[in-house]
Amino acid sequence: MTPPAGDVDRNGTPAHLRTARRVEEDALAWVSAHRDRFALGADALAPGGAVNDSWKPLGELARVCASVSSLTSPSDPLHALVRDLLAYAWRQTGEGELFARLQRFEPFATYPLEVYAAFAPAGLRHPGYEAAAATVARSRGWRLTEQDPTRRLGVLAAERRVGVHRHEDVLRSLNGTWLGGLPEPWAFERSSGYALTHVVFHLTDWGCRPEDVPAPLREYLADWLPAWLDTCLDAGMWDLGCELLAVAASLPAPLAPVTAGHAWDRITAARHTDGALPEERRPAAAGTAPSGAPSGSGSDFGGCYHSTLMAAFAAALTVGQHRRDDGTTAAYDRLEGAPG
Repeated sequence: MTPPAGDVDRNGTPAHLRTARRVEEDALAWVSAHRDRFALGADALAPGGAVNDSWKPLGELARVCASVSSLTSPSDPLHALVRDLLAYAWRQTGEGELFARLQRFEPFATYPLEVYAAFAPAGLRHPGYEAAAATVARSRGWRLTEQDPTRRLGVLAAERRVGVHRHEDVLRSLNGTWLGGLPEPWAFERSSGYALTHVVFHLTDWGCRPEDVPAPLREYLADWLPAWLDTCLDAGMWDLGCELLAVAASLPAPLAPVTAGHAWDRITAARHTDGALPEERRPAAAGTAPSGAPSGSGSDFGGCYHSTLMAAFAAALTVGQHRRDDGTTAAYDRLEGAPG
């Protein structure tokens, strides 16, 4: 029987951490079983290719696996699993050679650097690509590329991770974002929700540096993120809900255990039986109630891969946040291989 949200086990570990850990294990098992679906196709270098169907999924796989790897101890079985997935993703890029070719084809495109930046901090690097990227990044054309402020933060963060530096005020870009402006909380909607989550991810290096979120933003998110999270989960927006859980775990102060417990219980209930999480609740047929969780294990890859990755990412951050606050690895290590 699942303990009530907010309960602790006999070791003093909040129940929602065990729930998050199970979600993480199941999500990564699904990703591993479907890793061939992340493979780059023959059109990955085609002019005008469908980047969102090729490089974007691969980059998201690499980003999540690199983050989870840094959040898990080498003794954790999940550490070996995500390192294997990360190595698989790197092989898909020709061990970085495809980035060098993309650089020649599209020198001012930022997405190759943004994807590459997931690999580089994990020690997977291609010196030739980095040299070419650094040359282009010194140009006026690169510096003057017009981008929305949230995307600009992402490019600046990618440059920092790769080691390509420019002298640009990050706060200037931050102040131009939805979150940076501290808007009225009732102005929150889907698009602003995804924008704010990525602002936090870029500021914190995907949850690794919670102290880099400015104090006014931390206070604003502490006040309003629980309500936005609840609203998204009420609406069956599981993907955005997981991103908000990841934001909550990227801040210095965690969610209240009861709030976190209810959220993770709802994510758990929304999953397919194979561990995949759909992006959204399926619309109800006429005259029937909405379906909270899809039945069966026939997960649609396109409709599940991102939300399943985000579930694993948010879960790893949630457990890691508790470990950080606890001041030891004991609470985290007790979860490794724990029975469901």
